[in-house]
Amino acid sequence: MASFNFTPSDASTFILMGIPGLETAHIMISIPFSTFYIIGLLGNFTILFVVGKEQTLHKPMYLLICMLALTDIGKSTSIIPKALCIFWFNLKRITVNGCLAQMFFLHVVSVMHSSILVTMAFDRYVAICNPLRYATILTNAQIAKLGLVGLIRAVLFILPLPLLLSRQPFCANRIIPHTYCEHIAVAKILCGDITVDGTYSLVIVFVVIGLDLMLIFLSYGLIIRAVFRISSKKAHQKALNTCTAHICVMLTSYTPSLFSNLTHQFGQGIAPHVHIILANLNFLIPTMLNPIIYGVKNKELRDKVVKYINRI
Repeated sequence: MASFNFTPSDASTFILMGIPGLETAHIMISIPFSTFYIIGLLGNFTILFVVGKEQTLHKPMYLLICMLALTDIGKSTSIIPKALCIFWFNLKRITVNGCLAQMFFLHVVSVMHSSILVTMAFDRYVAICNPLRYATILTNAQIAKLGLVGLIRAVLFILPLPLLLSRQPFCANRIIPHTYCEHIAVAKILCGDITVDGTYSLVIVFVVIGLDLMLIFLSYGLIIRAVFRISSKKAHQKALNTCTAHICVMLTSYTPSLFSNLTHQFGQGIAPHVHIILANLNFLIPTMLNPIIYGVKNKELRDKVVKYINRI
């Protein structure tokens, strides 16, 4: 294994330590990390390929699934390749600009991912509560516009994070005890006051993620109310089945994220390496499970995927 001198003497670089305390286990840890990452890439690229090739799948719901797949690929790819370079080759050095760019891209894609989940909840609301107008309310063009709005929102909210960090001096100790440039970990090596940075990151969590969750709960509250008004048991079951995949995806997306954030904020007694592993799994698990969930729960998509697999 390559060995280098990582004394952070260069003012233009940081040192990412990987998982402090588990350096001897980096190779073992890389096995599940790389496995989850490859499975996630294969699953999401399969969905993108099949939906792109099949004209019958060029519908708003599948366009949203493709957008979700792209954000899943973006989230995992923004951190895992660098983490594997640390684990396998001990390549811990990252430039300051590269670190800030990684942070910016990761958080933009994460906020975009949340926006897509909100749009998917709205899609299910219209499909169940106003099915006769579904084709006119949600067109492919409309979904594309909502995706663009979500991207602009993510950029506007996240751009101040690296800008705030870049305006303050970093301390001589430029070692980041993490596998990627996580915002709080980078903020901790600032020599200036990080009150504004910490406050703004909390604002993002409560305003962006909190608002998105509220809209999702509102959509499903209205869906549940509409479902209970359906007299036909068969129609009742069909309506619930259309929401099952999205509910599972929301659970795999928000649950690891909330658990990781809660342990980071309030789990002072938890070992640092546990925080870091949870933070990485927060991006790996949804990326791996989401295409599996849609492949299992969505019959139309599953049949098309099986058709292409049988051709191989």
